[in-house]
This record gives sequence, C-alpha cells and structure tokens, in this order.
Amino acid sequence: MFKRSSGVLAHVTSLPSPHGVGTMGKTARDFVDFLAAAHQTYWQVLPLGHTGFGDSPYQCFSAAAGNPYLIDMDLLVEDGLLTADEVRQGDFDASPDTADFEQLADTRWPLFRKAYSRVTPEMREEIAAFTEKNSEWLPDYALFMALKEEKYHHMPVYMWPDKDVRDRKPAALEKVTAELRDEVDFRIFLQYIFFKQWTALREYANEKGIQIIGDIPIYVSADSSDVWTHPKLFKLEPDRSPKLVAGVPPDYYSATGQLWGNPVYNWAAHKAENYAWWIWRMKSNMALFDVVRLDHFRGFAAYWEVGADEETAINGKGRKGPGMELFNAIEKALGPVPLIAEDLGVPYFSASSASMVVFTGSFSASFSSSVFSAFSLSSAFAAGRPPASTSRFSPSTTSEAFFCI
Repeated sequence: MFKRSSGVLAHVTSLPSPHGVGTMGKTARDFVDFLAAAHQTYWQVLPLGHTGFGDSPYQCFSAAAGNPYLIDMDLLVEDGLLTADEVRQGDFDASPDTADFEQLADTRWPLFRKAYSRVTPEMREEIAAFTEKNSEWLPDYALFMALKEEKYHHMPVYMWPDKDVRDRKPAALEKVTAELRDEVDFRIFLQYIFFKQWTALREYANEKGIQIIGDIPIYVSADSSDVWTHPKLFKLEPDRSPKLVAGVPPDYYSATGQLWGNPVYNWAAHKAENYAWWIWRMKSNMALFDVVRLDHFRGFAAYWEVGADEETAINGKGRKGPGMELFNAIEKALGPVPLIAEDLGVPYFSASSASMVVFTGSFSASFSSSVFSAFSLSSAFAAGRPPASTSRFSPSTTSEAFFCI
C-alpha cells in the first residue's frame, strides 16, 4: 500500500500560460516547485491523450499518443525550431488564464508545421529511434490521423468512404502511406516532441521529490486508432462503428443513466490474446507515470452495455468483466504495478469492484476515490507560496489526500 501522503490534482491545461493553454514548459516546472515547497508528494495530472470529440481526455484518438496542445512553444524556441517572434505572432490574443481549444485549433498547427520544417539531421535520427521504440502503436496512429485530417475531412473511421483503407487491406494501406508520407512523418514528429518534453518534466518532478499520478480511461473512443487497428477487441458492427456502447445504469445521479458512447470491449477476444493489448497499455503508461489511476475501475468486475442506437442508458444490460484474470495477466507480465482504483458505482452483480482485488495482495493499490479539499491552492500557487492550511488537512478515511484546483 501507499504511505500516507497528499498531493494536488491539476490537469496540465489548467496551468497559467501566455500561449492559450497550460503546457509542459516553465509554468509546469514552477508548479512542481510549488508542490515541493508545500511538502506534497503527488501531482495527479489526469489523462494526457490526444483529445477528440469535445476536446475530452476521455475521447482520445489513441490510448498512447500525447496531446500536441501540451507541447510548450518556448521550449521549441530553445530547440531552435521556432523564433520568439513567430510564437508571439502565432498566438494572436491568447489568454494567459483561459484555455480556448477552438482558437488553438486555428493558431497552433501553423506553428507546429513551421517547427517541423526545421527538423535537423540529428533530430531525424532521434525521431527514427523514437519511432522504432514505439512501433507497436505510433506508425498506425500517425497514419490514422493523417487519413482522418488530410484525406477524409475529419470523418470518423467508420464513415471513411474507402472500405479497403477502413478495413486495413495491406495494398490499400501501402498506397495511402506513400501518398501521405510527409503528413504521417509530421504527426510522428509531434509525438516525438511531446514525449521529449514530458520525459524532461517528469524527471524534474522526480528530482524535486514529486511523483506523477497518471490516468487510464477505461474505454477508448469509437473514433480512434485503437479501434481501427484492433477491431476484434471491441463489440463493433462490420463497418467498425460501435454495436454496443458503454455507460452506467440509472441511479441517484440520473434517472436515465449515463450513455458514454465508447465501444465496450470484447473481453473474450482479449482473453484469447492473454490480454496482450491491456498489458501493452499498462506498460506504456507506467513508462510515463510513477502511479496510475484506473478510471471506472468497477467496470473490470462488471460493466453496463447499451445498444448503440439507444438514446439513454435505461435499456442496457450488466455484463461480467474480466475480473482478477486481467490483473493477474498484467502482474505476470509486468510485476507489481502501483495503481489507484476509482472505486465508484453501484454493483451490477453481488460482488463489489473493490473486493475483486483488495484481498489478493498482488497490487500496490488504493481503492478510495481522491478526496478533494476546498482550499484555494490556485491562489497560493499564483502568489508563489505554499498554502498554510495544507499541513492541517488530515483525512481520516483514505491513505491519500488530494486537493483539487
């Protein structure tokens, strides 16, 4: 189990920035310094993925790719890929306090392309090594994004007009890869920059005694490279559109339940592959974070699935999840993994999600949801001082205390 400790939950995008959104640059390091001065242990960052529908980190284009908007512009200047004047002119009237994703969509990409045009031969060697290291997902993701954004006008994968590309016929993939070679390489470049900056930030945090808690959304987006490349692992129609989608049943929060729209897993197919995709996903996240929070953890014990044509979650059905079998496979492949389980939701069967794991002793896991305090840490951070009230916060029911800003 974790030692009794505390930390702060704050997504990177919420940090102040002169460039329209919080990034992995100076203000992120300033925030780490603030946490260290406040004698905190953890920074919980929430998902960092490449957001899709609604700019939601729970509707990402990939389970592994990072969000390009978190790339820091000033660090690109330090790398010689942009000039300070280009960044100032490209940001237009960006707010230092408010993230405007629509504006970023218009202003950030021209700067990214300009930076890409200045990649040095030495950097190309590093990018090639990075691509090889991430060959399990990066080439497919980069091609998926190039097809989606440049060829198919942002249509979801299940609406792509070229059936052979949608169904990943080898000859069709070879043709479009050659056609979109530079666009694919551009997106690989962005991921190289993202992971370079994130690795540097995490190392800085660890040097200051701060551990990073990442976040794995239990489901992936229907419009993602994961669904495109691994359709058998999800409950889909032949055109790769969702057949059954995730949600939760009616409860005291909502009389009609919650309908999320993500395709549910074909757990029988995952089991047949000895949960290889989930092992890869956990391994990828543990390379980025010190601890990982598993979203909607109770969904591994039992989950709610709803027909994709339903308008509410009322007519769904409870299904048993993989249970401990999945986590045993992960532990066998990776060893003990430090996890925080989001223990929320009423049971659809007799056993609770927490009891599924708590008696095994295999994982270093916490089963309590984060405890949020109303302390104004954001004001203290802006003033450059640790909050006096932090040392007095002593929750009695959990082993970790998290403050939300």
